[in-house]
Amino acid sequence: MNSTTPASQHALDLAREVFDIEASAVAALARRLDEGFLRAIDLILTCKGRVIVSGMGKSGHIARKIAATLSSTGTPAYFVHPGEASHGDLGMVTGDDVFIALSYSGESGELLTILPIIKRQGAKLISLTGNPQSRLAQASDVHLDTAVEKEACPLELAPTASTTAALAMGDALAMVLLDAKGFKAEDFARSHPGGSLGRRLLTHVRDVMRSGDRIPSIPEGALLSDAVLEISRKGLGMTAVVDSDNRLIGIYTDGDLRRALEKNLNIGMTPVASVMSRNPRTITADAMAAEAVQQMEKYHISQMPVVDADKRLIGALNMHDLLHAKVI
Repeated sequence: MNSTTPASQHALDLAREVFDIEASAVAALARRLDEGFLRAIDLILTCKGRVIVSGMGKSGHIARKIAATLSSTGTPAYFVHPGEASHGDLGMVTGDDVFIALSYSGESGELLTILPIIKRQGAKLISLTGNPQSRLAQASDVHLDTAVEKEACPLELAPTASTTAALAMGDALAMVLLDAKGFKAEDFARSHPGGSLGRRLLTHVRDVMRSGDRIPSIPEGALLSDAVLEISRKGLGMTAVVDSDNRLIGIYTDGDLRRALEKNLNIGMTPVASVMSRNPRTITADAMAAEAVQQMEKYHISQMPVVDADKRLIGALNMHDLLHAKVI
């Protein structure tokens, strides 16, 4: 049953029109990209200082987001309010910096006021405007045209498509710079240590593995009954089987035990070496914890011994350890 009223249908149609207008504005930017974009990338890549992003009003909000995106993807940047800049904050700007100014009209008074100082300092100026003939565009070392055919606002008043276009241009700059610098997911994680990505990419196996007396381990000459006791004591669902030099030669799991009981094996008489799993999946302490998760999921296992370069047993972990560490 369709309960859409004429009023609600109008709302849906208007919302879809907004999406269409803004999508068209961004698509038009891609078609207009030229050598100016490449010059902007080169200025930022060769910048010895910081990237400073500035704008007034809604352009200022977009400028803050562009600065944040640049900073989190390998290009140190910060936002400076143009109004505050003319009252002392321009002291932050040096001749080694790149200054990115956002103004759709290109005639923002606050930005035009500080332009002479920026130029005098020797900082390079990149502008994002919708008017290539504006004073801001003409004064820039590089101008990036973010003009839109029309705003998504039905009153043609509120900045909508124009701010979306400026934000998309900033994202394009950030992503091309990220690629040019060889910025990796691990680099991103280092600036986001508190998030889930940081936990996945910065946590190593050594940070979550069980070590010392908490490692379930029995000698290769042990019986199945010894394996059962060790599995029960350590609560890991498995025990490692090692030789006299503590090198891993196999593992025995609670799943193996269930299968042994189904076969009516005598656990007090059966050597564990005769029923253990040889050449088990292992991991090193220096591996990322996320790699352990990937291996466990790929091979449908819940536990893994941790070994050193000589295959000596140095730790153990299971899926619960990784869940507790919030790696998963």
